[in-house]
Amino acid sequence: MIRSVCGYCGVGCGLEFDKDNLIGDVAYPINEGRLCSKGISELISIDTSTRLLRPHIRDSIDEEYKVSTWEESISLIANKIKNTKKDKIGFYLSGQLLTEDYYVANKLGKGFIGTNNVDTNSRTCMSSAIVGYKKSLGADFVPLRMDDIFKSNLLILAGANTAEAHVVFHNQIKKAKKYGLKVVVIDPRETDTAKIADIHLSIKVGSDIDFFNLISKRLIDEDLYNKEFVDKHVNNFELLKNKFKRAPVTKMLKRTGLTKEEFDEFFELYINSENIISAWTMGLNQSSQGVDKNTALINTHLLTGKIFKAGNGPLSLTGQPNAMGGREVGGLSTSLAVHLGFDKESIEKVSKFWNTDNIDNKPGLTATQMLDAKLDVLIICHTDPVYHLPNRNRVEELIKKIPMVVEINAYDNSETAKFAHIRLPAAPWGEKEGTQTNLDRTITKQEKLTRTSIECKPDWEIFQLLAQKLGYKEEFNFKNTKEIFEEYQEMTKLNDYMDISEASYDELSHKPFIWGENIKEFLTEDKKGNLFFVENKLLSEKTSIKYPFTLITGRTRDQWHSGTKTNLPRTLLQYKELNFCEINTKDADELQIKHGEKIKVASSRGEILTKAYVTDAIREKTIFIPISNREINYLTNDILDRESLQPDYNHSAVKISKIV
Repeated sequence: MIRSVCGYCGVGCGLEFDKDNLIGDVAYPINEGRLCSKGISELISIDTSTRLLRPHIRDSIDEEYKVSTWEESISLIANKIKNTKKDKIGFYLSGQLLTEDYYVANKLGKGFIGTNNVDTNSRTCMSSAIVGYKKSLGADFVPLRMDDIFKSNLLILAGANTAEAHVVFHNQIKKAKKYGLKVVVIDPRETDTAKIADIHLSIKVGSDIDFFNLISKRLIDEDLYNKEFVDKHVNNFELLKNKFKRAPVTKMLKRTGLTKEEFDEFFELYINSENIISAWTMGLNQSSQGVDKNTALINTHLLTGKIFKAGNGPLSLTGQPNAMGGREVGGLSTSLAVHLGFDKESIEKVSKFWNTDNIDNKPGLTATQMLDAKLDVLIICHTDPVYHLPNRNRVEELIKKIPMVVEINAYDNSETAKFAHIRLPAAPWGEKEGTQTNLDRTITKQEKLTRTSIECKPDWEIFQLLAQKLGYKEEFNFKNTKEIFEEYQEMTKLNDYMDISEASYDELSHKPFIWGENIKEFLTEDKKGNLFFVENKLLSEKTSIKYPFTLITGRTRDQWHSGTKTNLPRTLLQYKELNFCEINTKDADELQIKHGEKIKVASSRGEILTKAYVTDAIREKTIFIPISNREINYLTNDILDRESLQPDYNHSAVKISKIV
């Protein structure tokens, strides 16, 4: 029996593997033996006809691929890098990478090649939360854990559909409800999550800032905020108070689409709840004002003092298995390593640790900027930007112009494969080992369950081969993931609040490690939290007579992103189709569209064909298409949050027509 952890969402469930069987680990504290349908079917993604098993190369994307060798492929990449300016080189990483993979890639890119253009697909899902935490709390630190729901009185889920995106955590929420937890769901759709809510607030898309500002203003106006906590531990209160004097309550409430009675019912529950957790994910983050939405939410915890104590706090729900670990390592272009930035002192620390003088002193390009930057080399690892970046028609035109696109992937059916020049076969979950950090700072270990396919390699080893070919053999001479993890642990000592060095790699096989458990205060210089006055500036794409509907996106329970791993012939656990469009009954009637009929959805950027799912469970003039539809981003707009540079996936103006 081998114990491991799941490689899908950020919950990080424990698994047990015995010969050909995979079951939940009943002794594992996070899931207590429970698994979702993705986790149960994880083995299927190893032994599938869609695996990429050998290196492939071609000179032009108009040519067919031909089988190559590792030596030839790595040599081609290294020679290209040697003859390319460092600011024309980009590494596009993924929250599916293990911490050791991230570490080697980040060390090579930032430390030795000298490009800070090392970013991750976490840019498209969690960067607004990261910036929000750093502004309000002083660091990218999640100040509570999932099991805090059992110590809380109220859980507010804003723009988060845990029933489908974080299934096992959702089961824990249902369990906590039996012990008295109240749940409020804020979502324009009546999702499966909303069905278990004590209160479902079907707010209008794009009004989250207004909603949280209404809470904060009322706390201040009615003298319900925690005066002692604010006086001792919070900055900018008087500024926020003065700004809110002019905040138009009636206008904000109208923008949310809620009635006064609905908000009053919620607020009564809110002020009578001793312990409150606010949890959120893409509904807030993926916005032109994603950072502002995060700070507006965190403001409510700073005003009430419901933070840094059991059963309270702002809990961002990370979507990928190791997006958190990537953030810790430094896998974003806006940080250098171990939560350190590009200030002189941090660069000196990291340069000394890595024994290099090649580190650039400015942040690199984000994943959402790389294609616009006219790069000469783009290395894409375990992610599919052609599928997942917004405004896909434009993405395809931009990626065609990059002279060398390298795709490192375990599967051969990505959308990006059509635009790559070199493809390298990586070992998937189950064929490699290493660590990951789930959404609440719990470090766990994925174990190798079966042999690595003969031509495949773990991602860290691929980056190490490249580093050695570039001449850095002494600096990249790791024999295994334990050596990498232990070097990374030493590096975390450069940051005084990261206690990851206390973990034991060997013990992680049977006992997870939670870092930061002793942090009970803000990580700002003055040890105080920061309030920010933000307002809804209506920066997202607006509907019009021509494009009268707002498109929102999200996951369905049984699919992982584009379905590379889950939409397989042997997967019999799907309960929703990959391609459908939820539309309100009244809107469907006006367009004379019936349930199940084929429809065309178009924006100013592109169009797709889909199937109507007529329902009363979504607001009028709002439609929902899941991200399992591989063509979804032909529709989405590429407006970015100005601080996090995260795309605004949930506010695209579209029109719908019936296919005759």
